[in-house]
Amino acid sequence: MPEKRTRERARRAKSQSSKAGEYVREEMEHIREGKHGARSAKQAIAIGLSKARRAGVKVKSRPGVKETKATHRKPNPTRSRASSRALKREGSSAASHEALSRHSKASARRRGGANRRAAAREAVRTKGAAGRRRAAAKAARTRSRSA
Repeated sequence: MPEKRTRERARRAKSQSSKAGEYVREEMEHIREGKHGARSAKQAIAIGLSKARRAGVKVKSRPGVKETKATHRKPNPTRSRASSRALKREGSSAASHEALSRHSKASARRRGGANRRAAAREAVRTKGAAGRRRAAAKAARTRSRSA
């Protein structure tokens, strides 16, 4: 069950993707707190998106994946318990900043250069002057570290 704070933040978010992002953020917090683990960053994100869908957020599926009509059946308690126990045995490194960074970079690479450039342009439009300054400083730090 999503926390009240998450539902409230999701309600205030404008886009469906931002709403879903709040549920994913909550999931990352749960993993970091040690409530349960996940095998990979991808699994952690999938759990968050699943929660968002159950909460009524219209999250699009991956491109090329056909959406099936979801039937609302009562969850099987045995299966539910089994998956909860399995997640509790997993580690918490799936929600680490390093793992999430690795996942987002891999996803971006798959999307291609033109798409990344469009995303960067969008970010510049929505950041504002202070945000751009912060981003430029961060980029400079990153460049100096790798040089």
